Amino acid sequence: MDNTVEKKNSSSVNYEPLTPLNFLRRTSFVYQDKTAVVYGDHHYTWKEFSNRVNRLSNSLKNRGIKKGDKVGFLCQNLPPLLEAHFGIPMTGAVLVPINTRLAKREISTIIKHSEAKILFIDAALAEQIEPQDIPGIQLFINITDEKDNSEPKYNLPGIGYEDFLAEGKDEYIKYDLEDENEPISINYTSGTTGLPKGCVYTHRGAYIQSVAQVMEWGMDISSVYLWTLPMFHCDGWCRSWAVACQGSTNVCLTKPDPEIIYDLIEKEGVTHMCGAPILWDRLNQYMEEKGLKFPHNVKIDSGGAPPSTKLTRSMESKGATIVHSYGLTEALGGFTICEVQPEWDNLSAEERAKVKIRQGVANVAAGEVRVVDDSMKEVPYDGKTIGEIVMRGNGLMKEYYKQPKETEEAFAGGWFHTGDGAVVHPDGYLEIKDRFKDIIISGGENISSMEVENVIHEHPDVLEVACFGIKDDMWGEAVKALVKVRESSKTDAEDIINFCRERIAHYKCPKEVEFGEIPRSSTGKILKYILRKQN
Repeated sequence: MDNTVEKKNSSSVNYEPLTPLNFLRRTSFVYQDKTAVVYGDHHYTWKEFSNRVNRLSNSLKNRGIKKGDKVGFLCQNLPPLLEAHFGIPMTGAVLVPINTRLAKREISTIIKHSEAKILFIDAALAEQIEPQDIPGIQLFINITDEKDNSEPKYNLPGIGYEDFLAEGKDEYIKYDLEDENEPISINYTSGTTGLPKGCVYTHRGAYIQSVAQVMEWGMDISSVYLWTLPMFHCDGWCRSWAVACQGSTNVCLTKPDPEIIYDLIEKEGVTHMCGAPILWDRLNQYMEEKGLKFPHNVKIDSGGAPPSTKLTRSMESKGATIVHSYGLTEALGGFTICEVQPEWDNLSAEERAKVKIRQGVANVAAGEVRVVDDSMKEVPYDGKTIGEIVMRGNGLMKEYYKQPKETEEAFAGGWFHTGDGAVVHPDGYLEIKDRFKDIIISGGENISSMEVENVIHEHPDVLEVACFGIKDDMWGEAVKALVKVRESSKTDAEDIINFCRERIAHYKCPKEVEFGEIPRSSTGKILKYILRKQN
């Protein structure tokens, strides 16, 4: 008897390693003449896009890039970054998309930590790079915005992107993926409380998460996806690959200006968008000022923070469908989704909005999600008991790159520990109440800053709000609110406090209210640790 064990991850008659690279191989054949990418007046078909990807891949190999090498990409939402999500992994190398909003020190830290050998750099961002700080980079490839007619101001020695592509052939050379758990990209956390950590995504994880997004979001050949979400953020929540799955169309956008967004929705027939609530707040304000509604239904995946009930009602009254998803960089973007139940159609707009802003359940392919106490026992489904959200399954990173201790801590007990506090409602849907460090404890009572924020959002003059804990001699902590209001507003602190006292328990209401701009991270999250330090 032959005792040879077939290598588990080798391709065979009935097995092929999962990779999102196969989406492009199929789509460029089935939908060759279908529009793949729109950017300004530039339109690429899927066949043209595939040829550009092939040239990118072959040029990288000609330059010595091979399996396991890291390739950095610092770029706005331009077509080259879409091409990179296929062309770089097709060499066996690992894509490192870099947050364009980080400081020089953070960017150089990521480049050095990832051990990137080549850096693709958007000419508009060249000043964020100091070559002497990143000696490991062997070649800079400069990308010029196709819509920018001004003379490019390259600060970096290297070659232009189009000239680099010209070094390669259109020939498709399939990458022989031996193990679907090989890394496809390293996405760094935003580093809001420390230096960024590199989350390693695998070909398998990226494939499964991409398919989940297509299924959950109902994307097909007629779908048109507008890049309101940065592609550097969790590989665009895996949409960089997912849009190719069914031959949908990418519409690239470098600056998420509300006026430009609305114009593109009309002009290009946009059907799908993603982003944080702050983006939808600003789009909603613009549409209200102009008296606009969506020309057709637009599906919006809102993540990064829960949208307010006020925003959800307002956007849906204008013709949008908002679906809330929740995740982290470690979870390849969105791990859970608030699946809409048919009976919710019978609810009032107010009640429907309340249930739609919950974080819901694990998406169709992600795995398991629970809310547990300190002993890892599930909390009761009572909508009151707060525990920590833990996850496990296909929708998670492989590890933190070169940080085994941090990986072990994050995966303690066989679950990924998010650090987010939540409750579970009787229907099994979870709802975040706060990051544990953001929970306000006043007189022994836990106060969810998000709950108070949602109430203040209902005030007609309020545009944005952040609540956090401040020291209180009697109660230990009290709630403080930082509020941004409309320019014409005459609202004062007493008005905001009284507004809250009419709607929630008095101990939850702000003791202090300040008006001003709210600090946010590069991905739109409110930086509450800064507010706490300042107070």
